[in-house]
Amino acid sequence: MPGYKRVLLKLSGEALMGDDAFGINPVTIDAMVSEIAQVVNSGVELAIVIGGGNIFRGVAGGAAGMDRATADYMGMLATMMNSLALQDALRQKGVEARVQSALRMDQVVEPYIRPRAIRAMSEGKVVIFAAGTGNPFFTTDTAAALRGAEMGVEVMLKATKVDGIYSADPKKDPSATRYDQISFNEAIAKNLAVMDATAFALCRDQKLPINVFSILKSGALNPMKTSSVLSSSVARLGPFDAAEKLTDRVAVDPGAMVSGSVGGVLMANCVLSGPLMLRPHLLP
Repeated sequence: MPGYKRVLLKLSGEALMGDDAFGINPVTIDAMVSEIAQVVNSGVELAIVIGGGNIFRGVAGGAAGMDRATADYMGMLATMMNSLALQDALRQKGVEARVQSALRMDQVVEPYIRPRAIRAMSEGKVVIFAAGTGNPFFTTDTAAALRGAEMGVEVMLKATKVDGIYSADPKKDPSATRYDQISFNEAIAKNLAVMDATAFALCRDQKLPINVFSILKSGALNPMKTSSVLSSSVARLGPFDAAEKLTDRVAVDPGAMVSGSVGGVLMANCVLSGPLMLRPHLLP
């Protein structure tokens, strides 16, 4: 059974830092693009939205007294630097990538043009969307949800540095609760920090599944190219072996969003390491 054909990967800027306190760690970005290259070479059409928190975060600038809109534009420029770095790293792995920016910067990258982006993806090129939505007060998570909907992706992959969805940052609060199952509406009501409410709401309204996994786990991206199963209103919760049959699944309420092993939800013959948050939905 064929796997995902078109996906969007949301990378946080902080993920590029590795163990550094700032900037782009060469070892970390090399490891990331190696896995991305495997996915692209398998035939999956891939788009990427990357944050800029490793360089500058607009929210932090606004909190420090800077004009929030100005701070957000600076954050967009930070995503541009990350996008160019990612494009170059992919080029070194033999993967052609295009950077499209929501802000005009014609001497450096091309502007965001939806038909051109879709065509590039269909040609096997990675499309990196820079500068968020091009508007202040919107996060790159919201930009990822927006571009994912525009590109018609089948799933959005949210790469984080933690192994699931928590009530708080588990690195700062050891008592944080990890959710095994939670709805989009509940995630919004609880103000869970994995994504902002605007991004959650957009994915919910567009019925765009979200897989949340740890980018720090080696091989986390590779298995997504194998197979996904959305053949009925049932899904499997928890990890399962690749040899398990599709009939060995349990029902999940439509509209639910689950957090668990990526290999265990709406996928078959596929073990994607790291946790998952997904909104299952009924199919014919």
